[in-house]
Amino acid sequence: MPKASIILTDGTSVVIEGSPEEVAKLLALYGGAKSKVDATPDPRPTKLKRKPTATTKKGSSTTKKETSDSVDLSAIIETIKNCDQAEKIETQVLDKTGQVNRILLPLFIVHEHLDNAYSMTSGEISHIMKDLGTPVQLPNVSLTLSGTASKYVIGDKVRKKGYPVRYKLSRRGLQYFKEVLSEK
Repeated sequence: MPKASIILTDGTSVVIEGSPEEVAKLLALYGGAKSKVDATPDPRPTKLKRKPTATTKKGSSTTKKETSDSVDLSAIIETIKNCDQAEKIETQVLDKTGQVNRILLPLFIVHEHLDNAYSMTSGEISHIMKDLGTPVQLPNVSLTLSGTASKYVIGDKVRKKGYPVRYKLSRRGLQYFKEVLSEK
């Protein structure tokens, strides 16, 4: 592959690698600069360059710090473990295999015991369930909240890939979860 070295008027040295047409095009573009062309092909195999990936999503309104300040996950976990309904929660929700009930549990606790102070993302719900010893993977939480449990929750915005939706328990979800806890 041909190489060309160009020294720009400001003293910057630029090395160009590419096809002969690409090199000629760039040399013509910077014609006033001093240049040196090496017509020997490069023995190294060419590598495809990937576009660098962004570490943060554009338009994301919450950062990790804001999320951890707004939702106190440890307080929610302690409330689940120590509330007066803890035994019913353990037998009716945590000991059973129903994924919908497990996902609605943190939203119910926030609604009933923490005065509906928080709305929660699927990641926060997954983290709480992991800490309670009955893990539900994040993709499963997201799919359940958008599918089976969608009639029991209210999202703050329409789901869009890469942007977190914050959920609260709806009136219908509250009734449903109270029925789950009252079962014998």
